[in-house]
Amino acid sequence: MSVNVERRTDPPGDAEHVREAWELKERIHRVDGVLRQRRGFFTDAYRRSTTHLILEDDEVIAFASVRRDGYVLFLAVDPDHRGRGLAERLIADVAEEYQSVSCHARTTNERALGFYEHIGFEVKRRIDGYYEDGGDAYYLTLGPNSLRERLSEFVRG
Repeated sequence: MSVNVERRTDPPGDAEHVREAWELKERIHRVDGVLRQRRGFFTDAYRRSTTHLILEDDEVIAFASVRRDGYVLFLAVDPDHRGRGLAERLIADVAEEYQSVSCHARTTNERALGFYEHIGFEVKRRIDGYYEDGGDAYYLTLGPNSLRERLSEFVRG
């Protein structure tokens, strides 16, 4: 059985995959307890950003929504498809496009923090009460250029 994996991009103003991205985000929220955005916030942010998507047999299995300044609003990988380098590939796509890449992660989200540190993000500061529910966050930025080169290998690979 052949599996068709492809990458697509929804540019700002294009919300072709917003429903599928929302459903994936909600699945991750149910499984992991993270990505707690309201639907209106998510949809508006998605429409204003560039979203890099990975689809398998026309189903969204991973995506990263990015503002025009390189800030990653959402990074999501279907739990059934983790461990395949999909998040790395998405961040590599972003790093190829933007001079700087940054994001926030909950201080309690050990999986996300471990991932970001693994690929070279650095914690710049802690922000108490950052999230709507009062949760704290770290502001992270992607490290030196040598890491960008390493990440871009995911794009070429």
